[in-house]
Amino acid sequence: MTRLLWICLGGAVGTGARYLLSGWLLRVAPPGFPYGTLAVNVIGSFLLALLLQVPLTAESLPPTLRLALTTGVMGGFTTYSTFNQETLSFLRGDAPLVGFTYLGITLASCLLAGALGIWCGRLLTT
Repeated sequence: MTRLLWICLGGAVGTGARYLLSGWLLRVAPPGFPYGTLAVNVIGSFLLALLLQVPLTAESLPPTLRLALTTGVMGGFTTYSTFNQETLSFLRGDAPLVGFTYLGITLASCLLAGALGIWCGRLLTT
């Protein structure tokens, strides 16, 4: 039960962070493209990969903290379901080029960010 509470608390932190970052980008980025969701997914891909890599090579994170950070914080922070809906909306609407561009940028950026997270995690533990 304690782990569940830590995961829920982490989810609240991740959700709050997603809201703040997306809201800030909505104010400062040009309209017409979901920069907030893209940023959250790229940053989330990097951080989740980093958090999952570090404990594999060093016992630096207790299991409960690891769950709270990965399942809780990162689960609340990342927004794949929003990304999916936004992409489908572009594809079904009058902006299929924007939809495919968003899909490609998200896929490439998140894969790159995840690989970078693994690399950084290995650097931190060697």
